[in-house]
Amino acid sequence: MVATPEKSQGIHVHSHGEDRVAVLLMGYGEVENYEDFANYNEQALNLLTAKFAPVPTWVYPPLAKLLALFDRHEWGHTHHDFISPHNAIFEKQRAGIEEQLQIKWGNKVKVFKAFNFCAPHLPHQVLAEIKNQGFGKLLIYPLLVVDSIFTSGIALEQVNNALSQMDDSGEHWVKGMRYIPSFYNEPAYIDLMASLVEEKINAELANSYLASEIGIVLMNHGCPHKAKGFTSGIVESQILYDLVREKLIHRYPLISVGWLNHDTPLIEWTQPNAEQAANNLIQLGAKVIIFMPIGFATENHETLLDVHHIIHDLEKKNSGISYIQMPCVNDHGKFSSMAAQWADEHIEALLSEDGSAVNHQLQATHSHHHH
Repeated sequence: MVATPEKSQGIHVHSHGEDRVAVLLMGYGEVENYEDFANYNEQALNLLTAKFAPVPTWVYPPLAKLLALFDRHEWGHTHHDFISPHNAIFEKQRAGIEEQLQIKWGNKVKVFKAFNFCAPHLPHQVLAEIKNQGFGKLLIYPLLVVDSIFTSGIALEQVNNALSQMDDSGEHWVKGMRYIPSFYNEPAYIDLMASLVEEKINAELANSYLASEIGIVLMNHGCPHKAKGFTSGIVESQILYDLVREKLIHRYPLISVGWLNHDTPLIEWTQPNAEQAANNLIQLGAKVIIFMPIGFATENHETLLDVHHIIHDLEKKNSGISYIQMPCVNDHGKFSSMAAQWADEHIEALLSEDGSAVNHQLQATHSHHHH
């Protein structure tokens, strides 16, 4: 998305690279062509599963192909040729954030998107384009709610790998870098999560149910308890849940965290999972259950298909209970605005500081330094 003449008025179009900031908005990405399942799964196994599951790497290629068969069956047959809306929504988020930023910064700032697992937007491909467009400063911005080895960690891993492969002999092309890790405790995001739930209740439930009959499952991304010493995201996810719950608990007392875990054998996952959380609230007297994804900013197959499965299973076991599946924040106008504001201070810092030259050839002189 290019800045309009109105936005860029008074700003020199051909800024030097050190006077321009590329915002690298990063997300997972999801398959849009079923033929890509095996490749997607293999990359996910290498970058994600390897951080917590005791699986030898030689198993990954055949395992990825086996998982692809299950994926194709679930998406194609069980869910009637489902295509994930994630990538299209993420583009709307990118465009909305860029629009907000360019109102303030003009063409000194451009927002690029990169997906962890989906070509042609893999990090190394997007960073090559950023370099080709002459940007000298980089703001790494995973649009992921919590910071962990499975979110921002793999984004940084891919960025570092890509920059190493692109490294020219001598002075590095990146003259300044900043990073936004997560927004799990940002007051604006917490307020928005709570207000979306309250708006849904006021619009559809307030006249039919007592406040104590409304069960709210605030869904976080499931986390394995053991991740080889890496930060797994449990702490930030729990804080996120506590902060949103605090906004709602005095009016709606039946609230539980619900973790969307992966069905992985031999791995201890966060509890209660979303289905157990709903059952617990029903036992306490809830007559309607709201599933609200707070740990996901962008709709994906987990927030859609997995929650659909959970509701279907609950309906078979609990007669007379109603269920509401709420969307992620996606490209909500308030979210685009706050996400741009979180980037403002880092853009200002990058534009105001002198670019520092890094020469990777000097690393060799430090590799065996000791007393």
